[in-house]
Amino acid sequence: MRGISKSNPKLLVIRMSSLGDIILTAPVFRNLKARWPAAGVDILVKPQFLDAVSKNAFIDKALAFTGFFGAVRAINAGGYDAIIDLHSTLRSRLLCLAARVPVVRYRKASLARRLFVNFRIPSPALEKHTLDRYLETLSRLGVPVLHAGPELGDWSRSASALTLKPGPLKICLLQTAFLGDCVLTLPLLKELRETLPRARVSVVTRPETAEIFSSSGLAAEIIEDGKKTAPSGPGEFFGLARELSSRGFDAAIIPHRSLRSAALAWRAGIPVRIGFSSSAGSLLLTHKVPFSWLLHDVERNLALLSPFSSVLKAAWPGMRGDAGAASRLSLPPGIKAGINAGSAWPTKRWPREKWARLIKLLHAGYGGKVLMAGGPGEKDWNDAIARLAGPGRVLNLTGKTSMAELMEAIRPLKVFVSNDSGPMHIASALGVPAVGIFGPTTRELGFFPYGPANRVVETQLACRPCALHGSRKCPRGHFLCMRLLTVEEVFTAAVQACKLQETT
Repeated sequence: MRGISKSNPKLLVIRMSSLGDIILTAPVFRNLKARWPAAGVDILVKPQFLDAVSKNAFIDKALAFTGFFGAVRAINAGGYDAIIDLHSTLRSRLLCLAARVPVVRYRKASLARRLFVNFRIPSPALEKHTLDRYLETLSRLGVPVLHAGPELGDWSRSASALTLKPGPLKICLLQTAFLGDCVLTLPLLKELRETLPRARVSVVTRPETAEIFSSSGLAAEIIEDGKKTAPSGPGEFFGLARELSSRGFDAAIIPHRSLRSAALAWRAGIPVRIGFSSSAGSLLLTHKVPFSWLLHDVERNLALLSPFSSVLKAAWPGMRGDAGAASRLSLPPGIKAGINAGSAWPTKRWPREKWARLIKLLHAGYGGKVLMAGGPGEKDWNDAIARLAGPGRVLNLTGKTSMAELMEAIRPLKVFVSNDSGPMHIASALGVPAVGIFGPTTRELGFFPYGPANRVVETQLACRPCALHGSRKCPRGHFLCMRLLTVEEVFTAAVQACKLQETT
């Protein structure tokens, strides 16, 4: 079909599963409503996803697929002017055939995917993201694509409006995850302070990430959770719960999706507990916000404030310098480029010889030594890279810096190249152009370096992502996600990021 003549049509989108693919349809609904603001836009999903889609601000009604013939009757009774089939399976095709309603259908490229996975036969069809194929479907309805990706307001019905008591407030922000996760929580902390200026915000985090939050100047206090170092895990949990309870918090905001974090706020008796619907401890939350993989983690975290405000913005807070840490470093002049070649996950590490060649290019292109960051556990890995790069090219600070010193080492750089790990996000937060090298993980998971000048270098393979955080070894045994990335394209991305930063 080509276009719809009605000014306010009634439309049905079929996307029965899975949750990730359903979440991915959000820009489709936003564009439909932009084209026809008064249109009725419904979705057909499996029953277990009804609650999730009911949070979408642009879906009028969700129909539960409980059986083929029941679905046909519901579609025919709905009086739809068109069906948009984003499921594109035999079942959805038969449904559309039986429903006697004009249909547009997205091109799934399932054959191309099977040929690539089984026989490594490439196809241009695989270069398109599923979301792009969803949006292509709209053109056949005459709907312009004004919204090309997920946006923060897609799920603005995520939680009921929440009014806290008048007067001063005490709020606890619970984030005890990895370094990168803590850095990506900083815009949430900034927006929380601006949304609720009367609130005193305490941050609960691990000792090794406390400096990240204190350097922002936005936390009234830092409460350390020694869950990784305490002699007794249960003892640390109950002791910390008692400490939080004694402070009389009015609300807890919990970006960490662990059972322990939700249980900690619940055990402390904090009356309002806001977290993600996908949290392992979601049953212990009072307000649940949908979690979308397709938003950047910065924006996902900001969505936790949707019970308080419908207008949210993402911005890094100013990160205060530490003169003492800077003086302890005593960095030689002329250092403009830095790298982070390590990771806790072996599959996130770009090969040593490629890092060594990149160092040579950065040294020649920017002058001065290339700063190398890393933790104590990465010393052997980074030492080997430094040797391959040759004498006089590397300032190796692996295992030699505190968190404050690491931040001061990165702050003056012109560009920072990193595997998908915490120091990459520190560079972004400090306004240093960052280039992320992504292998087993993908930017669609939402942890890419945040900011317009930053870049991600990756190769499109059907087996990516193979894990959320990475793994000990490549599940397919070929490690092509990292081996196919060339030194030249990473260096080019670094130059481009640096130039873009200079022009903005």
